[in-house]
Amino acid sequence: MRIVSGIQPTGNLHLGNYLGAIRNWVSMQDEVAAQGGDSLYFLADLHAISMPHDPATLSANTREMVAALVACGVDPDRSILFNQTQVPQHAELQWLLNGTARMGWLNRMTQWKDKAGKNREGASVALFTYPVLQAADVLLYQATHVPVGEDQKQHLELARDIAQKFNNDFAPKDENGEDVPVFTLPAPIIPPEAARIMSLRDGSSKMSKSDPSDMARINLTDDADTIMQKVKKAKTDPEPLPSEKEGLEGRAEARNLVGIYAVMAGTTMEAVLSDFGGEGFGKFKPALGELLVEKLAPINARFVELRSDRGALDAILRKGSEKARALAVPTLDKAYEALGLVR
Repeated sequence: MRIVSGIQPTGNLHLGNYLGAIRNWVSMQDEVAAQGGDSLYFLADLHAISMPHDPATLSANTREMVAALVACGVDPDRSILFNQTQVPQHAELQWLLNGTARMGWLNRMTQWKDKAGKNREGASVALFTYPVLQAADVLLYQATHVPVGEDQKQHLELARDIAQKFNNDFAPKDENGEDVPVFTLPAPIIPPEAARIMSLRDGSSKMSKSDPSDMARINLTDDADTIMQKVKKAKTDPEPLPSEKEGLEGRAEARNLVGIYAVMAGTTMEAVLSDFGGEGFGKFKPALGELLVEKLAPINARFVELRSDRGALDAILRKGSEKARALAVPTLDKAYEALGLVR
């Protein structure tokens, strides 16, 4: 089993990243290691340049993201943690796959439409073709499984389509005349317990780094006072909490806060409502804030310690990149050979 997943270094991780993805990375690294498999987690810095960016900020964010991931429990000794830039095989394979990917496939990508908006002519070529780089990211390592959220399922399906077409068009034959696939078709992992954490200011929108209001999210770098303040000011409604989950229907903000409490406490929303049903938010919010402070304090302390040690962070990336390159080179060699390219 080989798992591959990436995250863009576009700023500090927040509670939604942690509960929706990073916590699952940590649990998967342990499960996969126990089976003798590999977990590869990368900082998608090549993807980051598909949109306007500040070079100094990107460099700083990449290191800070490494610190945050390690603070959350991603272990560089049990997982391969690296950034794309130090593994040039990602970009090489993307170019080779550009010959297989089709314009029609890319035009159908929902995120391309969303990010380009109405000014598609003004969008970068990298933004249009970055799903091909995403395909290269996983196919390069013969990934068997890729953890994805609902918003990334389409991109993994594209990666499978590209791999299947490449295999159909260019797979070499063995001594019996049978095709030898160049790429493994990765399967999605959609963790059933992955939490969908919404904005503290709008229960209908996901918690996001790009939200202009810092009060909309709990950053993993927030100190205890900041967390308590944000929870205290989180948007709610005037009604008390219901005693049953059905009573949260149509109450997006209340549902979000109860959901956050349940996930952080390792319990169910029903259990939370059993304890707090009939109570107002004046009692519930302080309890939620204290729970968040308790659970996030060790992550925050470890992050603050790591972020100032640039040498240690660079060493983690170098070590991970060396391991990643060793796994990437054989696949890239097979792709070049299958295409008839003389090196």
